[in-house]
Order: sequence, then C-alpha cells, then structure tokens
Amino acid sequence: MPSTSFIKNKEDFICEKCGTEVTGSGYTNHCPECLWSKHVDVNPGDRAGECGGMMAPQAVEKKGDEYSIFHMCEKCGFEHMNKAVKQDNFDMLIQISAENSKKFLEK
Repeated sequence: MPSTSFIKNKEDFICEKCGTEVTGSGYTNHCPECLWSKHVDVNPGDRAGECGGMMAPQAVEKKGDEYSIFHMCEKCGFEHMNKAVKQDNFDMLIQISAENSKKFLEK
C-alpha cells in the first residue's frame, strides 16, 4: 500500500501540453497555465512512477475558498486530486469546471 508521505521536490519544467515554462516551488504538481499534470509519482513528490502519462484536468471542485483539480492519467487511468494554487489560471479553472464537472458528476 502506498505511503501518504509527501516529499518536497523543487523542479522547474516545461509543460508537455502547452509549452509553458514552469518554475517549481517544491509543491508544484501541474502547469499553472493549462492545469495539466504528468503521472510521475507513486507517492506525492517521490518521482518513482513509471507511467509518465499526461494527467488531464477532468473537473474542478470548490470547498469554501479552496479549489481542487481532479486529474486522470490518459495512459493508465490513475486518478488524483490536486489543490489549485493562486498562480493557476483562474479562467482555465472556470472553463474546466463548466465543460467537465457535469460529465464527471454524472458518472
């Protein structure tokens, strides 16, 4: 069973979906522009994942003042929820919410 331990891993990267150059904070787990992620971890931050598939933002959930992005790997189907951060493109959060949340909730 995977551990829930978080490993802070500060990395800069170029988003494989939209090409944005992202400066990592050690907690960065998705592109702040297009909100896509990459399936690279077994446990958050460990970079031990072998899949390497692109994680599509499927839905956005709002609880109080916080937003979370539901991601699903296009390669293996792995699902993960990531917190949105203030640097994220808010218009993209709204767009994903409008386009996909209804489909996701109807499953």
